Amino acid sequence: MSIIEERRTEVRAQDITYRIAVATRTDVDRAEPTPRVMITLEAGGPEGQPVAEGSLDLDVAVAAQVADLVADGLLSATATGRAPRRRSAGRPAQQGRPWNAEMDAELESRWIEGQSVAEIAAYFERTHGGIRARLPRVGCDPENPGRYLPVPPSRRTDLDGGDPD
Repeated sequence: MSIIEERRTEVRAQDITYRIAVATRTDVDRAEPTPRVMITLEAGGPEGQPVAEGSLDLDVAVAAQVADLVADGLLSATATGRAPRRRSAGRPAQQGRPWNAEMDAELESRWIEGQSVAEIAAYFERTHGGIRARLPRVGCDPENPGRYLPVPPSRRTDLDGGDPD
């Protein structure tokens, strides 16, 4: 195992002290090393007696989803005197999530078909800014609906084989 990054924090809530450690690592002893996230939690009462302990070993691809589940549901719902934490009402559900090849292809297709940024943002559950930022990455011109970005002069080729001058 090779640790890439590790963070530790201690939080006090009412009489309980929580110690949380998050380490990103790779398992170099495996045939295909894959990034993993290890989350360790220890909690002690007012006299230092243990009230909770445990750890999660996660594939890095699902770590963000697990963190959302824990933050939004389990910990907030059980905290005394506090309501469960919710996403802000205006935040799209997929904001900040990674894009994949299928989503990029769908984004390109919808833009070239002439859909507006607002329509595409609603479809992908993302912000207008997120859509506008992603369009150039799939070769689309965010300033001209239904159009691709022009090929820069440094990458143009003369199709007839003649001298460009």
